[in-house]
Amino acid sequence: MSRKKIYVLDTSVYLTNADAIYAFKNNDIYVPLKVFEEIDKHKKRQDLVGAQARKIIRIWDELRAKGNLKKGVRIRQGLGIIKSVSAADIDRDDLPQDLDIKIPDHLIIATARAVARESERKVILVSRDINMRVIADAIGLPCEDFQNQQIVDDSDSIYTGFSEVLVDDEIIDQFYDKKEVYLEGENLKTNEYVMLISNANEKKTALGRFINEHTPIRQLYKDRKGVWGIKPRNKEQSFLIDALMDPDIEVITAIGKAGSGKTLCAIAAALEQTLDERTSIYTRLIVSRPVQPLGKDIGFLPGTMEEKMSPWLMPIQDNLQTLMGNDKVTLDMYLEKGTIEIEAITYIRGRSIGKAFIIIDEAQNLTTHELKTIITRVGEGTKIVLTGDVEQIDNVYIDATTNGLTHAVEKFKDFELAAHVTLLKGERSRVATFAAQNL
Repeated sequence: MSRKKIYVLDTSVYLTNADAIYAFKNNDIYVPLKVFEEIDKHKKRQDLVGAQARKIIRIWDELRAKGNLKKGVRIRQGLGIIKSVSAADIDRDDLPQDLDIKIPDHLIIATARAVARESERKVILVSRDINMRVIADAIGLPCEDFQNQQIVDDSDSIYTGFSEVLVDDEIIDQFYDKKEVYLEGENLKTNEYVMLISNANEKKTALGRFINEHTPIRQLYKDRKGVWGIKPRNKEQSFLIDALMDPDIEVITAIGKAGSGKTLCAIAAALEQTLDERTSIYTRLIVSRPVQPLGKDIGFLPGTMEEKMSPWLMPIQDNLQTLMGNDKVTLDMYLEKGTIEIEAITYIRGRSIGKAFIIIDEAQNLTTHELKTIITRVGEGTKIVLTGDVEQIDNVYIDATTNGLTHAVEKFKDFELAAHVTLLKGERSRVATFAAQNL
């Protein structure tokens, strides 16, 4: 039987996922007092990081009530103990001369090193901070990333929602004649989009959606007038609009680079099915995105929740205004009536949202816990669309393999009520497309 290990968790781990404390099986977790202090600095933040800080503080308090953190408290049945470690116990020899004990990261590293010297068990520092792991490794302290939430090896391994299938020439003719065409033995996912390619002429193709081996390939949604005036410019946008306009698909994930049209298509489909009386399915449109600044944060913003969220949701409002012919008066009217809602993700907990079309933009900045909180708010008759670009993550605590959007793509790919689309081509402008590819 292998000996239990000791894990020293950095602040970044708790701020990414407070439930990380339960992820180390029967091994023990040591918490430097500096980590408690750093977590305390984040508890008043009105964002997703602040929510994780408050949650881990509550967990610690519940454990404290069961015993003494200094002596160690059993985390949960079947798990190890949690124990606090004071900086006062650190020998100055545990801190190399190149490190400064006044720097929080260095102090946490020194604490972990002191624990390693005193214990015969293996001590591992766990941190989401790459540079902290580099420093720890440089002084010979075992360290690792918190990969409990990694669901794919890299961004290239994410499910694309699309496959090319080679078929007989007459199969494509049958498909265009709207005859039933089945695909068997292709190992396709439910609601995966396919391009049928003729084995006699590779330029002869057809686009459809695979349901299952016992259901014919479905024709894509088409409307001469477009969706709220928007017509697809490439096959990926055709896939996305097809999923958006199908009421049987209730969860849609869309990954695409800047300018690929994922947000514009989602809003156009939402307006078509919310505001148009002929095609109305949903009673309201709810839009939101994580409050994650690009660059230095400008601090607190004044006003109501709508006014505070306005700067973060300007891309959404730009698309809404464009789709409404730059009619800001009409847009404001729908906002006042509540037909279009601007919701802060921070306050979505506890809601049950029915008969609504929900769009969560920039979902790549969500953690898996935050994503679960959002999706579990979905009530009967509600469609939720998650859009984002996993190559543009502003949240320092997650990456392309651990973010909430990637988890949603992978976890829902076998769910009959879900569909995923990967958009590859930029359609915003030639300048935007060039910049996305070359800068």
